[in-house]
Amino acid sequence: MLDKLEGELKTKGFSQKTIESYLFHNQEFLKFANKKAEEISESDIKNYFYYLASEKKYKPRSINLAYSSLKFLYYNLLNKKVMENVKIPKLDKKEPVILSKEEIKSLLNAIENPKHKLLINIMLQSGLRISEAVSIKVEDVNLNDGLLRVRSSKGNKDRLTMLSGKLVDDIKQFLLNRKDTNPYLFSVRDSHITIKLPQKIIKQAAKKANLSKRVFCHALRSTFAKYLSDNDVDQLTVKELLGNNIFNTNIYSQPYIEKIKKIKNPFDNF
Repeated sequence: MLDKLEGELKTKGFSQKTIESYLFHNQEFLKFANKKAEEISESDIKNYFYYLASEKKYKPRSINLAYSSLKFLYYNLLNKKVMENVKIPKLDKKEPVILSKEEIKSLLNAIENPKHKLLINIMLQSGLRISEAVSIKVEDVNLNDGLLRVRSSKGNKDRLTMLSGKLVDDIKQFLLNRKDTNPYLFSVRDSHITIKLPQKIIKQAAKKANLSKRVFCHALRSTFAKYLSDNDVDQLTVKELLGNNIFNTNIYSQPYIEKIKKIKNPFDNF
């Protein structure tokens, strides 16, 4: 059954990370219930979530992920309505962390390594998720138009986002100084860097800059979105640039490319 689940998730275009999470949670649940998926009842589901909350001490966000994982299998694949009366804790909506210009400057000034600074600047000035930033390919960077193609972002769709003028210059210089021919912009051996590197960079830089806010990688993305909105970029376009909106636009069509090129990057005059 888990093989069928994996196949269905891939067909629906879920990311590899989500597929692994859904498989893990369903596998753990079936171990707990000690039954086949087809034999599961509503009481089995309720008992499992009570176990996660009381014994495993799962936080609401983790419980919600487990719930979504099980729901996909029993609703989408088995068509079993065994979760209609299962109640889980609601998630508190967190206010996004937005960095001021002074905080951004302090954060960047605390990063001495040019490669590390470029990585963080791309995340900030192009609104990338951490997994997207570490896996940028050189061929996806359009320095002439100041555009960046993000492959298979959320929803398994490619998208376009922007590069500031300063970022274009920094990437050009970075590529000139590179000695290897690795296809990834941020290379290590035969692959790309892992997400641990930007997480470490941000943590250390925020501490060194003595920032009072809790700064993490996603705060760069939130800041990019807020600065775009402050520059009167409409919300639909902001969502498209962030990859938060599953749209059917042909991102390789000239009209769409021209639309993105016309948007002023909020960090152009930073």
